[in-house]
Amino acid sequence: MDRACGPSGAVYRRLLPWDSFGSAQAHRRPRAGIVDGMSDASSPNPGSTAPRTLFAPWRMSYMQMLSAAGEARAPAGRAKGSCFLRDYWLNPQDDAANHVIVRTGTEATGRGGLIMLNRYPYANGHLLVCLGESRGRLLEYSESQRAEFWSMVDLAVDLVERALNPQGVNIGVNQGNAAGAGVPEHVHAHVVPRWAGDVNFMSACANVRVIPSALEEMAKTMRGVWEGMKA
Repeated sequence: MDRACGPSGAVYRRLLPWDSFGSAQAHRRPRAGIVDGMSDASSPNPGSTAPRTLFAPWRMSYMQMLSAAGEARAPAGRAKGSCFLRDYWLNPQDDAANHVIVRTGTEATGRGGLIMLNRYPYANGHLLVCLGESRGRLLEYSESQRAEFWSMVDLAVDLVERALNPQGVNIGVNQGNAAGAGVPEHVHAHVVPRWAGDVNFMSACANVRVIPSALEEMAKTMRGVWEGMKA
């Protein structure tokens, strides 16, 4: 988390992308979009410097999707995983629909993983990286598996930089519920391309996050770059 000053001198808390991603706790704490040191006559305590809550109802669809995924039965011909990441891994025939960009290894070999577009991105081109095998902690994987995981993170960063030429990249892992993990049973990394001003007043004041590219178009771009990298 870092801090930045607004035009009026108010201090804003700017969150890193994984601070609130997929975390139920994040919706019980005044975190996303908080404005510090700013009195408001409309608040319950005018003149108070206590943080105010900015509601983010668009996140509810993500939590409902996770809940539905955990309860739904697998359709005929499809394997059912313990979470959507495992489910995606077990069903390569659905890679296009699931916006999977890179798949390495197979279930039979016990090696490999996925690089996919985040369906609920923090920024344009936000990628998720995971191994095929579900583990809640990085240290529950073997040393060779961890090496494979970080190699795939390197690949995801290279892919993002080639495809989008961002000004920066956030790379992070949320391990466990308390750390904000949206899928605590399957540890994964976030690779988020960043540009100056990509999170601005729209997020802080209007509860709106602007993603300029459709997932399908972004997936097409990423897959084209990946094919070029393999050539």
